Amino acid sequence: MPNNGTVAQQSRVTVPSPGCLAAIMVPIVAVLIAVSILMVMHYRQERANERNKAEALERTADLAHSYARDIVVAPNGFPGQEVVRGIAERHDGRLLSYERSEDSLTTTVRFFGEYEDTNMFGVSHSRAYHCYSIVLRKGAEGAPQAKTSPLEECNVI
Repeated sequence: MPNNGTVAQQSRVTVPSPGCLAAIMVPIVAVLIAVSILMVMHYRQERANERNKAEALERTADLAHSYARDIVVAPNGFPGQEVVRGIAERHDGRLLSYERSEDSLTTTVRFFGEYEDTNMFGVSHSRAYHCYSIVLRKGAEGAPQAKTSPLEECNVI
């Protein structure tokens, strides 16, 4: 067959050289490794932050019980509002409500616990809080007895 001066088209499939393929794949694999490492680090930081916050909230329960013990041993029966406020502040708390009657004292206190919160940019100190209702009633022998109950919300102000 004569070509009559025309150039015949040739189909040619080229396979990239191994060096070219490596030059494309190495950055992609490096980015995938870096992203997976960052994801694992973020997950671990979040779990540690949740643990730290839970421990701080547990400390608020300890503070509430310690506060209740101090209120019970206060001299002369049920203490006044300023004395209760001072006791709350010594236990990292803030007095939200104070109700006193002849045979009972009911207070609502917000207790704070500090914890470290870690992120990609460093460590910050945060505060977790929980509110407790502390009810003191005179027992059979006349001594006050405390009942501490956690509250779902701190909307008493």
